[in-house]
Amino acid sequence: MRRRIFGAAAGAAVFGLLIPLSGCGSSAGDSGSGTLKLVAAEYGDSQAFWSKLTADFSAQHPGIKIEVQLLPWADIDREVTRMVKAGRAPDMALMGAYSDFAAQGKLYSADELLSVSDEANFLPPLAEAGSVGNTLYGLPFVASSRLLFLNDALFAKAGISSPPRTWADLRNAAKALKDKGVKFPIAVPLGPEEAHAEAMIWELSNGGGYVDSSGNYSLASEQNVETFRWIKDNLVAPGLTGPVPPSQLNRADAFAAFLRGEVGMVNGYPSLLHEAKGKGIGVTAVEMPVSNTLGSSDRPPMVGVADWMMAFKQNGNRDRIGRFLGFLYQDKNLSDFAGRYHLLPSTVSAARTPAGGGIDKTDQAFLTALRGAQLYPVNDPSWVTVSDTIKRNIGRAVDPSGDPKAILDDIAEKSREAGKKS
Repeated sequence: MRRRIFGAAAGAAVFGLLIPLSGCGSSAGDSGSGTLKLVAAEYGDSQAFWSKLTADFSAQHPGIKIEVQLLPWADIDREVTRMVKAGRAPDMALMGAYSDFAAQGKLYSADELLSVSDEANFLPPLAEAGSVGNTLYGLPFVASSRLLFLNDALFAKAGISSPPRTWADLRNAAKALKDKGVKFPIAVPLGPEEAHAEAMIWELSNGGGYVDSSGNYSLASEQNVETFRWIKDNLVAPGLTGPVPPSQLNRADAFAAFLRGEVGMVNGYPSLLHEAKGKGIGVTAVEMPVSNTLGSSDRPPMVGVADWMMAFKQNGNRDRIGRFLGFLYQDKNLSDFAGRYHLLPSTVSAARTPAGGGIDKTDQAFLTALRGAQLYPVNDPSWVTVSDTIKRNIGRAVDPSGDPKAILDDIAEKSREAGKKS
């Protein structure tokens, strides 16, 4: 019934302004000149990047101007959907999901916009994530992966000499950290901000995940139920997750506590590692330990996330859009953007050129993890609703009074209903 698909969701939510950078409106035909509109998520002071990029592009293509409107992550999906429904779709959008627009037939495919070499240049897991069937609609822009961060000083204080490789190792390390007074031996942020990421990390490390080998949702699989039962009994019940219940702990708060030196272990991404190093916190980043059911020799995929560029057909500006995207995805431009936010560029060529600013030694482990990562099933049109259901409910599975099986069954049933409506 479902296509075999994997996808990705957006990165951290940060607030921005609506900033038109050049021009106004868009031309009706696909002539060699006119104005294109791009609506982009604000990553944090993105204006400087887009101002320079659009000026450089227009200098090379004097007849084409680019108007960029920046929106907060919290608003962009809703606002772009509203624009499309009102018949005022932008020419391009950079945001966290594309599949609903692809399902409606509103997007250009990559082969209508890019050269064969440019389309083939996307990192394979990201290209698969951006494809519906065998057609690429969501152009991956920047990405990241997740690794388990260990606070070196706290590990040394607790007398832990090697990183955990299995869940049993992880539980023992958390207990040793707690015995030394560490406030959050392991932070498990299953609060509504980004619980779907934390949950998927744990599920994959037990051989589970959100979809099965056929691409069908498997939210209440036996492996997933076992995963949350283990977290509840082995980490939450003994008080190894800290003073804030996982269901109430958001990612941003867990990361802030890590940067204060209060967290022994937490799953994180590249920008957090850079922040920690900037504060003088020694960090070791390792692959997520696996369940003892799998064994330490098993290596399930890590979690990857990406953000997506898409191009709308509504205004008929395919040729101009293609020229702009070809310029945007040049190594120097993509690496410049990724480097500003300590993210990973989405193309093979940009990822292999550290001089371009995209990948440094600190980021190499994340790139290695990304190459074999599994991403959210965001190219299923129902994923937006399903992910929201997961975010708002999955944390209850590890509450003291929570029943992991009942809660996962409920999430699965709500997801089936979402699939029927999509």
